[in-house]
Amino acid sequence: MAQEIDLYLRKSAITRQRERALTFRAQEERGRRWADEHDYTVRRVWADNLSAYTDTVRPEFDKAIGALFADEVPALWCYAADRFSRKGAGSVIPLLDTGKRIVFDYERLDSADPRDRRDIINRVEEAREYSALLSHRVTGTKEQQRNEGAWLGGAPYGFEISDRETRKLRHADTWPTLTRIFESTAEGKSARTIAQELNDDGIPSPDGGTWGGSTIHRMIQTPVYEGWQAVSLTRGGRSVPYRNRKGERVSVLADGVEPVHADLVKRARLAVAGHLPVAPEYQRGKVKHLLSGLLRCASCGGGTAIHGRSYRCYNYTVGKHCAEPASAMRSLIEAYVFEEWLGAVLKADIDEADPLMLAVAERWVALTKPEETEEHRQALAAVKAAERSLERLAEDRKEGIYDGAMGRFYPRLVTEAEADLVTAENRAAEFGGAVDLTIFDDSDVLHAAWEAADDALRRDLIRLAIDKVTVTRGLRGKPFVGDVRCDITWATPAEH
Repeated sequence: MAQEIDLYLRKSAITRQRERALTFRAQEERGRRWADEHDYTVRRVWADNLSAYTDTVRPEFDKAIGALFADEVPALWCYAADRFSRKGAGSVIPLLDTGKRIVFDYERLDSADPRDRRDIINRVEEAREYSALLSHRVTGTKEQQRNEGAWLGGAPYGFEISDRETRKLRHADTWPTLTRIFESTAEGKSARTIAQELNDDGIPSPDGGTWGGSTIHRMIQTPVYEGWQAVSLTRGGRSVPYRNRKGERVSVLADGVEPVHADLVKRARLAVAGHLPVAPEYQRGKVKHLLSGLLRCASCGGGTAIHGRSYRCYNYTVGKHCAEPASAMRSLIEAYVFEEWLGAVLKADIDEADPLMLAVAERWVALTKPEETEEHRQALAAVKAAERSLERLAEDRKEGIYDGAMGRFYPRLVTEAEADLVTAENRAAEFGGAVDLTIFDDSDVLHAAWEAADDALRRDLIRLAIDKVTVTRGLRGKPFVGDVRCDITWATPAEH
């Protein structure tokens, strides 16, 4: 009866046109031919389409060796020593010392022949040395190419390789879509909304399929759209600007090619990080009544809706459960809230740093000077982003990302991040001048302003000082008493 033998096949995921870079089918045919010629029956074929480098886990190889050690099969065939392992003598000596039979077809080596022991060890050592040399050459070549600004992989979305020699990047036909993504993000659109719009317009994603929010986020964060060479410090991690031995960033753009404008990149990233508010045009429509959006049902916590002449618990009106649905006559509760608002605003004193008047001042500036307020918001957002960058550097160092070669750049990165924070803080400090609050100093002036205001302005004025009004359910037949049924949540200054 013929003995059994296993075949181990390996082919790198990326192969070169070399004599030994045989396909799986070719390797298997060679192995079965050897088995027939030596009166063996192939029990099982193990195959890895992976590199044999020392840092690669090859599950099929481990199983094949395990079967050999467990005496499930008496012999293992492999096409060549460099297909078996590039980890050196340590990968074969335990097999040789325990008398396991391994056959290397290309070299015509067989551990069953004691005279082949030395040659087997030498061959796998040569494979290890070749692997180390190849790895060194590839690493050195890639570093040199990166330092020269060559883009090593496939061109990022929006770009194309300008020429094969320099591998610099230039704008592709998809560049307008790329800038549209940055502009829409900076305006406050969510990544999901942008992705849906691109899909609706029939624009293919980078992989030719449909767009998703995660793709949008990755684009916004990668340094290549600022024109910089990019690398990932950890496998699958975020991209960061590559730095040469001098710690300098390296441009990957061909001559005359402009990156996405720096200000646009900054605003888009702040929006993605949640440091900028959603643009008004992408928020829900404005309320139609004075207290819409402010009133809350004390029983269920939900909002209210106009039902006839009253504000009523919204959940109750649409058939959802609410144990004690609130309802209040619109004219009565609006008059009560206005009087409370008027009294509180006139009583508050900004000279005494009253929190309510400080909140009113902030919101009054936002209402009367929206452009200036938006600039201030962006300046504060830049401060938060700079603070987060410093925190992330500290976190990355704690995780060991800067323990290796990148460690020499860490002090410089911290210095740059600290400088960015100082710049952002100085910019934010420019906003803080005096605010004209004359309208809130005199009862007659404020009354007159209220009477002259249209419905939209009145809603805005109320919200200068009030965040929420919680209403309880009234008793049937009892008059509305605001002090009993309403709990007003007054505005507080924003935390910068």
